[in-house]
Amino acid sequence: MSNSTISKDAFDFLKDLSKNNNKDWFEQHKPTFKAHEKAVKSFFENVKNELSHHDEIEKMKMFRIYRDVRFSKDKTPYKTHFAGSFSRLGAHLRGGYYIHLTPGGSLLATGFWAPNKEDLFRIRKELEMDASEFREVISNKSLKDVWGDLAGDAVKTAPKGFDREHPDIDLIRNKQFIFVRNFSDKEVLSDTFLQEVDKSYRAIRPFFDLMSDILTTNLNGESIL
Repeated sequence: MSNSTISKDAFDFLKDLSKNNNKDWFEQHKPTFKAHEKAVKSFFENVKNELSHHDEIEKMKMFRIYRDVRFSKDKTPYKTHFAGSFSRLGAHLRGGYYIHLTPGGSLLATGFWAPNKEDLFRIRKELEMDASEFREVISNKSLKDVWGDLAGDAVKTAPKGFDREHPDIDLIRNKQFIFVRNFSDKEVLSDTFLQEVDKSYRAIRPFFDLMSDILTTNLNGESIL
């Protein structure tokens, strides 16, 4: 069965899991978890189907519930959220979409979470040369009304080889180029959430188009593919 909504029961399960985050409880309730996981995965498949109408998606990934606790002070074995990602197709398209569902903390994210060092350098060189188009795109009202401001981690002063006094150093400092949109539980559990997810992802397209152009050309605008 195809799921176009997120059920309250799924959120209730996550609330219970957060109070009983141990193997014994989880194993006792594993059939319930598997049913919710299947339903949420179906919802993610519907998100992918909607994306396919206006973008090219290479793959969808639903993240596992099990936490990697090897290097974490938090030894609770299970995540208390459902999450999925959608990767854009191939070398000519870049970036991706992310969805994170949890009571009191659901969000969508999009953009470039961990660009490799070559891509990051290319983006920074573009911004160093001329950041006007980038600023125009991220300040566009239709994008900003949905996603707000550019987010992500940044270096404290300036990346190596870049002038800390550059007029666009606020952008050049970025290590990530992402946008985040938060949702209330009421919004996530509504009948229109799928449409709101797709509306959000549609709104980021001008940013992706610009970034794809940057990352597939050199500073002279010549294709490198």
